Amino acid sequence: MIKRDKNKRVLVTGAGGFTGSHLVRHLIEKGYWVRGIDIKHPEFWETKAHEFKILDLRKLENCLKVTKGVDEVYNLAANMGGIGFITDVKAEVMRDNVLINTHMLEAARQNKVSRYFFSSSACVYATYKQDKPDVAGLKESDAYPADPDNEYGWEKLFTERLCKDYYLDFGFETRVARFHNIYGPYGTYKGGREKSPAALCRKVAMANDPDEIIIWGDGKQTRSYCFIDDWFEGVYRLMQSDFRDPLNIGSERMVTIDELADMIIKISGKKISKRYDTSKPQGVRGRNSDNTLVKKVLDWEPQISLEEGLKRTYEWIEEELKKK
Repeated sequence: MIKRDKNKRVLVTGAGGFTGSHLVRHLIEKGYWVRGIDIKHPEFWETKAHEFKILDLRKLENCLKVTKGVDEVYNLAANMGGIGFITDVKAEVMRDNVLINTHMLEAARQNKVSRYFFSSSACVYATYKQDKPDVAGLKESDAYPADPDNEYGWEKLFTERLCKDYYLDFGFETRVARFHNIYGPYGTYKGGREKSPAALCRKVAMANDPDEIIIWGDGKQTRSYCFIDDWFEGVYRLMQSDFRDPLNIGSERMVTIDELADMIIKISGKKISKRYDTSKPQGVRGRNSDNTLVKKVLDWEPQISLEEGLKRTYEWIEEELKKK
């Protein structure tokens, strides 16, 4: 593993979002100078970035501006959200993200950035590998033959290929991670863009005691979840490494949505029953991460249990709701 100089100027795009705002803080704690870029400020805490700008990265001229004078780029900017959002807003998601990712990559190359990180997603994986709840963990090779289940996955897969080609054609150093359901405090928990852990935490926190909450789907669909602090450690190690192919960053512990809801209900201490709405989108039937390669390459695996991560997330969302 390469030990890189921390006395570097780093750009984080998407710095107003959940993962981006956490990344800014972690990098600053490690001694980096950080520039943050987004179309909005962080919603739940003040940015710690040394420099923060509001800019639309769908425009090449803005990408050229923000990549000047930085040594490394972490590109997390994206138009995205939970399953209800990405299945409803298709063309907008694909258009916006292809523009952001293509312009950011080219701008970073033109401005001679030394290393570029692209945040991909487990949504790149083939639908036929995720057609039942009891699925095997997804290996990096399972992305091909390609068959993502939504446009968000297709645009991520396209940009993964573009990153590879920028290295092959230009020698431009890129790193790619496929994220599996990253969650934690200080993230969106309402409005339609929230992911399942935050949505369920909100529903339970807002429920009376006793009460009932609605689960999207039949509750039997499966996922794995990675806490934000573990996510950062995996991303950081990848950025320091000499590994250029996509890597899973996620947990190998697969649970049903039912089990996830039960964990959150237990944390709340409330007596809550569940009702199912199968008319709502639920995504693929099963998805889990195979961490064989990332363990070998980065000596990384999640350290924070799902129970502990959910507890931290629930308590934060509960406190936020009390402020309303």
